[in-house]
Amino acid sequence: MGAGVSFGRGAAAQFGQLCALGADVLVAMFRRPVQWREFVRQFWFVASVSILPAALVSIPFGAVITLQLGSLTSQLGAEAFNGAASVLAVIQQASPIVTTLVVAGAGGSAICAELGSRTIREEIDAMEVLGVSAVHRLVVPRVLAATVVAVLLNGMVGFVGVSGGYVFNVLVQGGTPGAFLASFSSLAQLPDLWIGEIKAVAFGFLAGLVASYRGLHPKGGAKGVGDVVNQSVVITFLLLFFVNFVFSVIYLRLVPAKGA
Repeated sequence: MGAGVSFGRGAAAQFGQLCALGADVLVAMFRRPVQWREFVRQFWFVASVSILPAALVSIPFGAVITLQLGSLTSQLGAEAFNGAASVLAVIQQASPIVTTLVVAGAGGSAICAELGSRTIREEIDAMEVLGVSAVHRLVVPRVLAATVVAVLLNGMVGFVGVSGGYVFNVLVQGGTPGAFLASFSSLAQLPDLWIGEIKAVAFGFLAGLVASYRGLHPKGGAKGVGDVVNQSVVITFLLLFFVNFVFSVIYLRLVPAKGA
């Protein structure tokens, strides 16, 4: 009983620290001088390690969604809506999730490892002693880089996923190109695209924030760095699906379906 209460308090304290770091990052983003050089360096690194895995993963994701929905719509006699269902599922759900999973797994883990190594070498403490804000100097460029990369990759993943679903629907399921595109244009609306981009912004920020937070709190030397890297990826994945659920519920409540 005591251990459970202690664990709950520890988790609540860490969540509070994560939220406090997020607030500090949002404030420090508007503080001068802007760390453009560090931002560009981190952006290039996260993009370079994420773009190829994201592109490769998006193809089977789009194909699986299209094939599964195509099978269901054919059973219900609603093949005409296969294009709309597939494209909306990719744009609203699969694309931002896949993008952030890749960014967190490839770029976020590296960010966490770098900050963790700096922490155990007491570089972060030395910066604070010298009056240099570690949040402004190190965390903000990394969180911004993860956010911008997530937004840009989300568009690429969505395009590749939709294209892959279109090809598999036409070649494997025998669908017609005109019906696929017509059903999408008849049911899709601009807010469907915006919610995917909004999710990418929130998810990318979350991935960079969790990676930075865990990197600033390693315990136990080099082994502790490895532990916080694993924890950052797992925590990001858990928060990602929870936040995605919240965003989806709010969107479906506030934005009526086209033609409704």
